Amino acid sequence: MLKQIARISLFIMLFTSQLLFAQQSVRLNNNWEFLKQDLGGIWEAVRPVGMGNPEAVPLWQKVSLPHCVNAEDAVDPDVNYYQGPAWYRTQLNISNPYQNGRTILHFEGAGQKTEVYVYTTKVATHVGGYDEWKVDITDAVAAFKKTDVYQKQFKGKVPVSIRTDNSRDLEMIPSNLSDFNVYGGIYRYLNLVYAPALSVDQLFAKAEVDAQGKLGKLSVKARFYDPAHVGGAGIKFKLVAPNGKIVRETDKKIALSDDLKLWEIEIKKPALWSTGQPLQYTLQYEVTATTGNYKGEEKIGFRHIEFVEKGPFKLNGKRVLLRGTHRHEDHAGVAAAMTEGMIRQEMQMMKDMGVNFIRLGHYQQSRIVLNLCDSLGIVVWEEIPWCRGGLGGNIYQQQAKRMLTNMVAQHYNHPAIIIWGMGNENDWPGDFPEFDKEKIRAFMKELNDLSHQLDPSRYTAIRRCDFCSDIVDVYSPSIWAGWYRGAYTDYKKASEDEFAKVKRFLHVEWGGDSHALRHSENPDKALSKIKTGGSADERAGDASLYGGAARISKDGDWSESYITNLIDWHLKEQENMPWLSGTAYWPFKDFSTPVRPDNPVPYVNQKGVVERDFTKKEAYYVFQSYWTEKPMVHIYGHTWPVRWGNEGEQKMVKVYSNCNEAEIFLNGKSYGSKKRNSQDYPAAGLRWNLPFVKGENTVKVIARKGKEMVTDEINFTYQTEKWTKPATLVLKKIDQQDDVATVEVKLLDEQGLLCLDAINWIRFGLTGDGKLIDNQGTSSGSRKVQAYNGRAVIRVKLNQGQSVVAVHAEGLKTVFTTL
Repeated sequence: MLKQIARISLFIMLFTSQLLFAQQSVRLNNNWEFLKQDLGGIWEAVRPVGMGNPEAVPLWQKVSLPHCVNAEDAVDPDVNYYQGPAWYRTQLNISNPYQNGRTILHFEGAGQKTEVYVYTTKVATHVGGYDEWKVDITDAVAAFKKTDVYQKQFKGKVPVSIRTDNSRDLEMIPSNLSDFNVYGGIYRYLNLVYAPALSVDQLFAKAEVDAQGKLGKLSVKARFYDPAHVGGAGIKFKLVAPNGKIVRETDKKIALSDDLKLWEIEIKKPALWSTGQPLQYTLQYEVTATTGNYKGEEKIGFRHIEFVEKGPFKLNGKRVLLRGTHRHEDHAGVAAAMTEGMIRQEMQMMKDMGVNFIRLGHYQQSRIVLNLCDSLGIVVWEEIPWCRGGLGGNIYQQQAKRMLTNMVAQHYNHPAIIIWGMGNENDWPGDFPEFDKEKIRAFMKELNDLSHQLDPSRYTAIRRCDFCSDIVDVYSPSIWAGWYRGAYTDYKKASEDEFAKVKRFLHVEWGGDSHALRHSENPDKALSKIKTGGSADERAGDASLYGGAARISKDGDWSESYITNLIDWHLKEQENMPWLSGTAYWPFKDFSTPVRPDNPVPYVNQKGVVERDFTKKEAYYVFQSYWTEKPMVHIYGHTWPVRWGNEGEQKMVKVYSNCNEAEIFLNGKSYGSKKRNSQDYPAAGLRWNLPFVKGENTVKVIARKGKEMVTDEINFTYQTEKWTKPATLVLKKIDQQDDVATVEVKLLDEQGLLCLDAINWIRFGLTGDGKLIDNQGTSSGSRKVQAYNGRAVIRVKLNQGQSVVAVHAEGLKTVFTTL
């Protein structure tokens, strides 16, 4: 029911937003051309064919926005991703309906340095890849329309050219040492906005309520855009409750001032915004002036937040265990240029997994994300991209302050936001010859003070910079039990030790990598090498796959089997930590990174519970079994086609479910029911040792929660023959859907047995009419990939023609198949 309310609320929000702004703002998605290099100058972007440009070189390609320069090369196994200038150009029909109105380009995000031109006139520059910004092109457009080329060469259209640049620059944040790509391009939506001479640039609506929910207060300020100095105006406000009823309204005359409180009201017992029932009010406003009226609206929510010192988190006076994850702006095939539909799908998947908290790593993210957090009931830690590398000079520090100021201003009204993040891993040196902890502390204090000045109502936080832990309100240390240090059984003790050191403790970033489709019959084997009982933090070099002390990140098998065990242990422990404010698993989705070229999927951080294309890993269902209420059941191993062991040996089957009781069936025979107990590890007691038969097996489970029943079923082969080392490759097509074929390679020994522990590097190639669907950053979408249980797959776009696919693995004979 609550999920339905949230979805209805989201629909109403999107519908009313389009209704109010349809005539003022339009997304400029289509009719763009793109060039992945620099130009000699702006004239090369706008000169018409025939005017000294008969060859029309360089070649531009047609694209739509949002668009990322690094859509594919971020995960290309054979190149470093492109960091440099790129150009976009289009021609716009511009006709402002307002007399003396302003024509504005509104960028929701572009990376990392941007220049904007109208014809040959540079109208703006912006530094920073993640905050929103606006460019008033009114005067430049008017000047261009007076030229001869406006009608003669451009037929009444206005040429707009945009240069983006994500070149390496040590005096910019984020650092290129960060464990994510510093992308280039216009990778969020770009809007053409028509506004009257007087408009609202930013509305600040502060909604407060006491912990008991008895008295709500709303205070409204605004920052006006008034380049013509219109002066006085009228303003109307209307506050609409979540049920659609008008709560209050006013109509007054105002003298323009950014510090003027436009409206202050009190509301007794307001409907509260919470993670379970994210009720939002709508603040509608209209500015009336002789130059035209400007309408807008903001969504707000009344909620009370408290991080108890030496205690948990409270929302509206009640403890809420923050069950969180992280989000990077990154997706297969498009990199940072995720569409609104993709973003909505991702956020809904998080909510369906049981998430009520998210840390947006490590930069300000799209307004679409924040709107969805508001409507779905997901509280937010949002931060600026001061991430790794140390501390730069004045230009560097001014950018950080500017981005913090913009982030707070632009996302001030979102009830979901509870924390402003000042930085991440600021104890990580490398960009500068000097690494001065006292200077870092001093600047961290500047940021912390600035945040409280801009917004006293929210907490500040950082992750992993112990020598700054006392500066911010909430601190998250580095605890990676069972991955970078120690065993996962060290998690609770390590957390208790860190909790004792700070005022307010919140644990963000935990988990480990898993190579999707790789499974193991003995996933915890490497734990026998691990030193336990000590620190569980990540230290310099721990992310490397080579050298140093034994650690699971280096010595483990990177199987989905291991990571589900690690997650299972963490979640069962969190249920018995009453002092815990919450945690956030790192991250929700696999993402690209330039610092991990040797991972099983090159250049991908594989710690997600879903792959880079939204394909769920087994870990997703472990979270669901602990965090959701809607009945669910999932047998581990849906992507494990061949299990192995001895004849007659009993093998464990794990079932992840939030149901009270489950009954298991093997090949049609019941092996009894078990009751769920979250403290009975693993799988909360829903595990059975079953006698698989050689060959094909079917396992089915029936689970019950009250009167509701859910089922799940898997089929697999049980291999009892013992294999030796890989001796040959076998490649064949295993599926075709329309014009897309799927091919699979298997590694077999000399007897033709599948080598189920083989992790050889596989490289796919293709010649002919088709194209490999690669550079996706997924286990089945990379032309170079480590095998999972002796196999690997990739898809091919056939283009209605004929192709030959090749597969190579070092030391083995290359094989081919014709499609």
